[in-house]
Amino acid sequence: MKKNLIRTIASTVLAALLLSFTACASGGDSSSSSQTAGDEFVFGMQTQPDHLDPFLAATADTRNILFNLFEGLVKPDKDGNLNPAVAESYTMSDDATSYTFKIRKGIKFHNGKEVTAEDVKYSLDTAAGLSGGELLVKDLANIKSVQIDDASTVTLNLKQADYEFLPYLTSAIIPKDYTEQDQKPIGTGPFAFESYTPQQSLVLKKNADYWQKDLPKLDRVTFKLETDSNALLMDLQGGSIDGASIANNVASQVGSGFQIIQSNSNAVQLLALNNAKKPFDNAKVRQAISYAINPDEIISTVNDGKAVRCGTPVIPGLKKYFNSSLTNAYDQNTEKAKQLLSEAGYADGFTMKITVPSNYTVHVDTAQVIISQLKKAGITAEMKQVDFATWLSEAYTQRNYEATVISVDGTTLSPRSYLSRYVSDASNNFVNYKNTEFDSVYKQAENESAEDKRVELYNQAQEILSKDAASVYIQDIANVNVLKDGFAGLTPYPLHVFDASVIYRTK
Repeated sequence: MKKNLIRTIASTVLAALLLSFTACASGGDSSSSSQTAGDEFVFGMQTQPDHLDPFLAATADTRNILFNLFEGLVKPDKDGNLNPAVAESYTMSDDATSYTFKIRKGIKFHNGKEVTAEDVKYSLDTAAGLSGGELLVKDLANIKSVQIDDASTVTLNLKQADYEFLPYLTSAIIPKDYTEQDQKPIGTGPFAFESYTPQQSLVLKKNADYWQKDLPKLDRVTFKLETDSNALLMDLQGGSIDGASIANNVASQVGSGFQIIQSNSNAVQLLALNNAKKPFDNAKVRQAISYAINPDEIISTVNDGKAVRCGTPVIPGLKKYFNSSLTNAYDQNTEKAKQLLSEAGYADGFTMKITVPSNYTVHVDTAQVIISQLKKAGITAEMKQVDFATWLSEAYTQRNYEATVISVDGTTLSPRSYLSRYVSDASNNFVNYKNTEFDSVYKQAENESAEDKRVELYNQAQEILSKDAASVYIQDIANVNVLKDGFAGLTPYPLHVFDASVIYRTK
């Protein structure tokens, strides 16, 4: 017997995601009678899109933009639920080896063509590498085949049972055989692509055929691509942008005429240690660094206390899966750090370089505090600031770094989204962590049908990462957004996304 949409979601991982975040400070009902039509909105961002093709985009800020252009068979909402999107309903087999989706009637791409079962199959085959190409979306590697049952129905057959596969089906559905996604992207989202000028702006226009007839509220959204936080602040104060995501220490400088909206960033800031580089290939050295660092000092000095301490790569908002017992596993202990360094053969310390993307003030400031803390343990660290494109290429992709400070988010509402990058052969394992015990426990969690046992296994996996000090997990930094008075609707999500469709002008 198959389960309907609501019962299935209730029985899967999503029912366990008791996600916490501060409610939208701007308040207001998006259906307010004060709303006006024909409006434009400019949002400032400090990074450049790495790709417009949803299967190639790697950065969180790029996904912020693409969330408005593309949709999967399902999509997340502000409360952490997965709701039908391109699909209007689905069923899961009792053994979780197949998922069947009924395509929403009349849903169209931005080019005006209706979405077909062939488009869905093409999208998933392409992303999962089933059409002769490479695997583009690693989360879809478990798909064995996508079969078309009829013109509006597709069934996904999996290589092995997966009771948590639904969150990965937020992967974008795109038109069959369309080859210009990286230049002129086409999806089914509330906004359609209008133009992109690198280093300047990316403009989206209202999708008049969007299947949710009351969305979007705005006619046009422009993402203004800023060079740094100073430029962002100046444009806010000068009135050329209507909103932005800013650092905590910048909020007090914005001035009047803006609403401050705070929520969790749903990303874990870490001092990533390249486990393949000496001396970080030695677990005792990594443990020493963990004991030398004081996350509470970083939170209080860099973020004015507006953050949640972590101790694990899983965000605190995933309460059922977040192993809170690890939060204080490495309380600062300078003498312990020195002892471990001596045992590792570095009694006199060593020198290290921390590579940081210069456009993120919060990461630069965090690195400065870390350098001071490490010095007390006898470790001499220096900071190397690079532009984000260089960081993405050299540190993340080529893994050519010693240590780096960055925040890492999850692409889906699943603990696997945060833990899978530590599997030894994972393509996004940019810290080069390798542990066969972790690989085994993670694999068991993937294959476990009982949710309570999955929780235990994911907790165990986090404990292994902590014991090994794979990296230093610092904090989930509060996400501070500003919105110009006269706009409302900016809504925090339990993922790192920016939903422009619900923003509207009030006057």
